[in-house]
Amino acid sequence: MKEVENRMRNGKKVFDQSLGEKIKRELNLPILPTTSVGSLPKPNYIKEARRNKLSPSELRKLEDKATEYWVTFQDEIGIDVIVDGEVYRGDMVTYFAENLDGFKMSGLVRSYGNRYYIKPRIVGKIKWKKPITVDRWKFAQSLTKKPVKGMITGPYTMMDWSFDEYYGSREKVCFAFAKELRKEVEALYEAGAKIIQIDEPAISTRPYEFKIAQEALHIMTEGIPAYFITHICYGAFEFVYPDILSLPVHNIDLEMSNSELDLVELFKKHPFTKDISFGVVDSHSHVVEDVELIKQRIRKALEVLSVNQLWIDPDCGLKTRTEEEAKGKLQNMVKATQEIRKELQEKGIEIFPVS
Repeated sequence: MKEVENRMRNGKKVFDQSLGEKIKRELNLPILPTTSVGSLPKPNYIKEARRNKLSPSELRKLEDKATEYWVTFQDEIGIDVIVDGEVYRGDMVTYFAENLDGFKMSGLVRSYGNRYYIKPRIVGKIKWKKPITVDRWKFAQSLTKKPVKGMITGPYTMMDWSFDEYYGSREKVCFAFAKELRKEVEALYEAGAKIIQIDEPAISTRPYEFKIAQEALHIMTEGIPAYFITHICYGAFEFVYPDILSLPVHNIDLEMSNSELDLVELFKKHPFTKDISFGVVDSHSHVVEDVELIKQRIRKALEVLSVNQLWIDPDCGLKTRTEEEAKGKLQNMVKATQEIRKELQEKGIEIFPVS
């Protein structure tokens, strides 16, 4: 931790927040851009294919079919920034560990509720071998003219959700992940991804390690002219706010609705200074929120946030919902946002700002 504090104190790290505005203009994003966090429900035919151990090429065809289904759905309902749905990922950590050197897999470990994942074991030097997500991103982007987010699980979460049998230090593990996963960020950017999301759900679970996570994100983003988002859900968020505003990203994606928008009170005490992807539907509820409720949540957000910094999305990935629930939540989210935009336009606010 001393090493991290010294680097941060030396003032070496500078993040260009203004670049985010330039990229949003280049992409012609409207105010209140709508998006989704990442995962969407997997169709039964993919689950059955995995159980039946289809060949990789046969499985890939089914995964591409499901990806095309979800990209087309998002495009048709009017979502502004598309996700590929992550139907090819078994778990956000295991998926990357399986594609890096230095790992063996352990048994199932509970992540939350009745959800389990195969926890990776770090048994050697972590090493990036080749692009992990680039061909998936290229395929999804080929299906739409709208921007598709590149999505990577972040170094702090990869460290926190793995067993370390090699490095002997959480800090060393985190930085090893950051240095190798940066190569994936570079590969996505070189492929054309203008928006890259680094998922860090674990970042608010141990506030005393915040500076390690912050430095790791610097390693991931420094010098790459993309629009960066980090997704953080649940945990002891109030203990890392407002420090979290110093993270080297343009946009922080937060769960808001599951906790009944209680973080808004924090924003009243200390203004939120970055863009924010504001969760307006609860990803862990079977209830499909109606349009009016979502509009109320957007209006509540606009009490403490400007129209130019607010993005609209679900609290978290929707893979745990049924297809009908996920589609209903996203459709109502888009409709509510469009109606709020119309209200703002009637007040003289430009939907596509030029500056």
